[in-house]
Amino acid sequence: MRLYNLGLSPNAMRVRAVAFELGVELEIVDIDLRGGGNRTPEFLALNPNGKVPVLVDGDFVLWESRAINAYLAALRPEAGLYPTDLKARAVIDQWSYWHAVHLSPAMQRVTFERALKQRFGMGEPDETKITGELKETTQLLGVLDGNLAGKQWVAGDLSIADFAVATTFAYRDAAGIDLGDFPGVAAWIARIEARPSWQKAVAPALAFVKG
Repeated sequence: MRLYNLGLSPNAMRVRAVAFELGVELEIVDIDLRGGGNRTPEFLALNPNGKVPVLVDGDFVLWESRAINAYLAALRPEAGLYPTDLKARAVIDQWSYWHAVHLSPAMQRVTFERALKQRFGMGEPDETKITGELKETTQLLGVLDGNLAGKQWVAGDLSIADFAVATTFAYRDAAGIDLGDFPGVAAWIARIEARPSWQKAVAPALAFVKG
């Protein structure tokens, strides 16, 4: 099984984390996006969007990180990361989609401005953009914190939803996103970060930020 990957990408990161958690063996192929590696005819034949991650399992090709993780989890049902119970699965999907549509865009825009923009030679952080995104992030962190009251994991048991949501927290220190007002979120991300699978998956991103 082959994963086309970018070390810094939160989307690729969540796939690496789930694969490592499940013990799925991957051949990881790093794609140089800045050098145009995602625009070659060969790569576009795999994903016409020109984005990572892409999973190739034999003659089966799949893109979109959450779809990939659902597929990987289904290959190892005994791990319980994406259970067959319809209600449990619906809750996992709910939080995965919530993250994709709401929390992830807001947090990632703050992260880009504060942690990545200068590193990519794209100028100084724009505080006028950051202010609105931080307000949105704070509101959404409150939603997540409320959900985690009395829970260890986002959907009750450890699932692909936890790895999906956790990816936008990888750069939180560099982005200056404080979890002091959200103890449930802080405790939850600490549990994720204690897992060897997560530590292995996030290492390339943290190495880049630390320079």
